[in-house]
Amino acid sequence: MAWRDSRRSRKRLFLFMSAIVLGIAALVAINSFGDNLSRSVDEQARELIGADLVLTTNKEISKKTEAFLAGISPERSQEVAFPSMVMFPRSGGVRLAQVKALQGKFPYYGDWETQPTQAVAQFRKANENRQRIALVDDALLVQLNARPGDSVKVGKLMFYVAGRVMKIPGQTAVSTTVAPTVFIPRVFLAETGLLERGSRVTYRSYYQFEPGTDVDKYVKNISPRLDKLGINSDTVTERKQQTGRAFADLTKFLNLVAFVALLLGCVGVASAVHLYVKEKIASVAVLRCLGASGQQAFLIYLIQTSLMGFIGALIGAALGTVLQLVLPAVFGSFLPVEVVTTVSWKAVAQGIGAGLVIAILFALLPLLVIRKIAPLRTLRSSYDDDVTGRDPLQWAVYLVIAVSIFGFAYWQIRDWKTALGFTAGLAFAFGVLTAMGQLLMVLVRRFFPVSWSYIWRQSLANLYRPQNQTLILVISIGLGAFLIATLYLTQTLLLSRVQLSASGNQANMVLFDIQNEQKAGVQQLAQQHRLPVLQTVPVVTMRLAEINGRTVDAIQKDTSANVPDWALTREYRVTYRDTLISSEKLTAGKAPYQADGNVYISVEKGYLERTKLKLGDTLTFNVQGLLIPTIVAGTRDVDWNRIQTNFLIVFPNGVLEQAPQFHVLLTRVGDTQQSARFQRDLVLRYPNVSAIDLGLILQTIDEVLEKVSFVIQFMALFSIITGLLVLSSSVIISKYQRIQESVLLRTLGANRRQILLITLIEYLFLGLIAAFSGIVLSLFASWGLAYFVFEIPFMPNFAPLLAVIGVVTGLTILIGLFNSRGVLVRPPLEVLRAEA
Repeated sequence: MAWRDSRRSRKRLFLFMSAIVLGIAALVAINSFGDNLSRSVDEQARELIGADLVLTTNKEISKKTEAFLAGISPERSQEVAFPSMVMFPRSGGVRLAQVKALQGKFPYYGDWETQPTQAVAQFRKANENRQRIALVDDALLVQLNARPGDSVKVGKLMFYVAGRVMKIPGQTAVSTTVAPTVFIPRVFLAETGLLERGSRVTYRSYYQFEPGTDVDKYVKNISPRLDKLGINSDTVTERKQQTGRAFADLTKFLNLVAFVALLLGCVGVASAVHLYVKEKIASVAVLRCLGASGQQAFLIYLIQTSLMGFIGALIGAALGTVLQLVLPAVFGSFLPVEVVTTVSWKAVAQGIGAGLVIAILFALLPLLVIRKIAPLRTLRSSYDDDVTGRDPLQWAVYLVIAVSIFGFAYWQIRDWKTALGFTAGLAFAFGVLTAMGQLLMVLVRRFFPVSWSYIWRQSLANLYRPQNQTLILVISIGLGAFLIATLYLTQTLLLSRVQLSASGNQANMVLFDIQNEQKAGVQQLAQQHRLPVLQTVPVVTMRLAEINGRTVDAIQKDTSANVPDWALTREYRVTYRDTLISSEKLTAGKAPYQADGNVYISVEKGYLERTKLKLGDTLTFNVQGLLIPTIVAGTRDVDWNRIQTNFLIVFPNGVLEQAPQFHVLLTRVGDTQQSARFQRDLVLRYPNVSAIDLGLILQTIDEVLEKVSFVIQFMALFSIITGLLVLSSSVIISKYQRIQESVLLRTLGANRRQILLITLIEYLFLGLIAAFSGIVLSLFASWGLAYFVFEIPFMPNFAPLLAVIGVVTGLTILIGLFNSRGVLVRPPLEVLRAEA
């Protein structure tokens, strides 16, 4: 019976379910991509680190430690990495880069891609032949207008740029944008003169073992000694797990975005099925007269919608399987491996199952009415008592929908609090958009402009007439506009957070690694370039030795201790002064001071909480071999967003003045030309001193955010297109009623132009309200992010938001008119024949 009854309505039934196609396609594509990425990570695991084992430390390696490291495996490569200014004399380009002094055959696995290709072999021989050869990241060469064959100045030495580095194992395009690298032979490291006291240096050893060696078991055996020496280990297994977790989290997030698109489609399904049921009321009444029960009639139409939904789910799964071929290109900048795409049947089954269940649940809401349609409908079409009133089953369906959304979110993120927050946030967004749509209908009905022209009155009346599309379009199109606008505003917030730090007369350039004997000269150089010396701060490096009389080793062995490991093993960089600065605010206790031979220090409030300390606790620091006991005197709130020298720990004056130290200088440059001239002179006179230019940081952040926003915009596009599909299906499904209305209007004397204007104005209002609702919701969401997360003033740029409103409204009008074009060509006689 379900099959026979659907013969005249199959096209429209399939149209009902076409709205879920993109949502299911997005789910299948993302899950398939995640499965393929996981498999590719497993297959290319060794290429993630380029070796079997990597050992890393920030401590200078002693002869005893070097002997231990050299004995781990005969096949070893060594790397010393540190930030430093580099300069290309031909172009005059200067920038802070990551310098890596490398010796050995690294990478052992994977390809080191360079242009020209022979540059790698030439570089590997440079240590033996003592050739000053450098390999430079492509991003750095492009940025500074340099090329292979040029020279690059690193410290006191000039190196010949033998090639550009396109990719090394485990590296992504985003990482090269943030920290471009210059590779030099390790044999020339000492001659560069860059490793001064206080320099932030990372020492790495890369190892290759004999085939069949259980590297994880070997690392487990030597881990006690590694911990004692402050050396971190990284194996293929560990890196594979870390990479898998990181991209699994990304996949889960994108799945939630895709799920929003699916829910939008399901809202369209509910609206379309509601209109379909209204058209079928007479047919259901006839079936009831012929002896069918309400449950049988309900099952007939449930089977119809379920079958069409299943077909829609299959098409969505097929589209998603094809779409996943595009995703490696979309995510290419973030991928450390090359993803090989194949069909993931698991992802296909999950997408079809999740999409079909949610779609049927949403379709149930209007279908439940069929159970209550009375046979009397065959005689009295205006009889409404059978379908009015509350239905307990509808509330049960609402509950099941909410539980299903929560279950899907929990299945993705495995955290019930976050899943509950996602469900509540989604409910809030739908609730706000629904309220906006309802408010529009109430206001138009309440304050109807009776004095306006007929065309405007008819258009406005269509917003609240029976079978109107106001709610469905405000929800679907509004949610898509909300996603796009929130993305833009969030990106603007992240950039403004940094730009705010550079506003006014605040510092926008930081010089560090200035040695005592260079301090006066660097200040004089800044003054020669007419740059203000805003702040000069001494910095002393030290390590934590004891907490309340207990050594760091004893605390690490105590499993009941709640002190995080990073607080025990890190190298602390502290300064000394007796007062707080503008970026700090005293929250408890006192500022740093000395009294009765005791040293009272100030710590950052968050640090005190994370390390489970309290005022009055004692901390003993190892300052270059000298133990200095201190007492926690107070805590400070630190504004880490300010471009100032902020510290976790501050000593009082009179304690660290004679300790080995370096200095940090803060200044402000007027423009990029002044910055470039100053940095060139700085590199020439003081090659070990590095400069951080906030303008470059802004440019780098902008580049990274553009890549991230493209990914999110790509996913938000599913919601936008789904919303437009919902719009199209709603217009097509209501076409029968619109034909009746239009023909009646034309019978009463309206011409095609008037009907066209009525339709245009109606969709103009629908598009404007939908886009405006999404923009309003995005403004509230972005304000919450600015106030509670980023803690900066919320000052949105409304010009792009107006563009979003214009584009969304224009698309709504175009699609509405395109799908309503058949209404304008129906002759008036058609309705008269139908009524005869």
